[in-house]
Amino acid sequence: MAQGKRDRLSTEQRIDMWRRWKSGESLHDIGRAFGKGHGSIRFLLTQRGGIVPAARRRSLRTLTLAEREDISRGIASGSSIREIAHGLQRPVSTVSREVARHGGRPLYRASEADRQAWESALRPKVCLLAIDEKLRTIVASKLIQDWSPEQVSKWLKVHYPSNESMHVSHETIYRSLFIQARGVLKKELVQHLRSKRLIRRSRHSRAAGQSRGQIVDAISIRERPAEVEDRAIPGHWEGDLLAGSKNSHIATLVERHSRFAMLIKVPSKDTATVVAALSKHVRKLPATLRRSLTWDRGHEMAKHKCFTVDTNVKVYFCDPQSPWQRGTNENTNGLLRQYFPKKTDLSVYSQADLNKVALRLNQRPRKTLGFETPASKLQASVASTGEPTSFWGKFGDAYRH
Repeated sequence: MAQGKRDRLSTEQRIDMWRRWKSGESLHDIGRAFGKGHGSIRFLLTQRGGIVPAARRRSLRTLTLAEREDISRGIASGSSIREIAHGLQRPVSTVSREVARHGGRPLYRASEADRQAWESALRPKVCLLAIDEKLRTIVASKLIQDWSPEQVSKWLKVHYPSNESMHVSHETIYRSLFIQARGVLKKELVQHLRSKRLIRRSRHSRAAGQSRGQIVDAISIRERPAEVEDRAIPGHWEGDLLAGSKNSHIATLVERHSRFAMLIKVPSKDTATVVAALSKHVRKLPATLRRSLTWDRGHEMAKHKCFTVDTNVKVYFCDPQSPWQRGTNENTNGLLRQYFPKKTDLSVYSQADLNKVALRLNQRPRKTLGFETPASKLQASVASTGEPTSFWGKFGDAYRH
């Protein structure tokens, strides 16, 4: 997206963007709603550190658009300023200044006057930390020591109990860190926060699935058997959803020992659909290739218990925001971008199309395998266990070596 065009959202769209962000929607979901990349949405949110701006309200003392239209009609009919003011029950000086401020009688237009008045009414409140250098210095010195904003706020109240000018809320500190336009606290101080996050996340993001940490009875990756780590035994898989445009996805499964990949068409990313599609494919595998599955914290695997019952494959989940813990799958998804570039509508591909791509990938020599192919590596491993090689037929021709 060209620079300068990334933030062209109307006022209504911006309000809707913040509403979606506050409700916990992800950057990708918000971007799709407005036909923009998630990077553009992040740029807009980062300008305010992810903190929803306060809703603006008109003062009851200001002229309304309806009153300005009455002024415009009064001018057009030749009424005097005093007559117009009397009809509005407003002071003459209020109407006189209003007309003079917006071009005088010949140029006065109600809608334009109302727009200009709304824009000029902005009165940014000066931040407490910006006007008190001593307080700002103390806050910064504590943050450098890795204190949290809440600890700093409470400490100030304890050490300056009778001096309210030295009190500042932790929310004010956070805003001064996240909204750099305030120019109060240096951006580098964010690195001393525990999360090191540059943008405020919605408190509803967990429930919406963005933080992806609320999967019932999820088994941690830390409980995986040691045999999974050394890749010596086949049958341990890593999985994820590869995202495309128009909310389309492909489920990807990669076997850790051989790097053998399977691509599975999923009509949607809801957990029932994804689990059913995965179960159908995994059940085709011989028992020696059904040992475990490691997944990200995506809510599409919320019904992991159903998957385990259907396939006898236990599911382990990565730590939140730790996709590197299933690096084999992440690397394979990167390779798949050669065939499915970002912003590609993945819904147009049939299962047969996906099988052809998987075949290409599985027949490519891999450096990490000593330039063996994933297909030959897996077939040799399964043969060594005594499993008949006829099992390849269960995958369909696409998975033959």
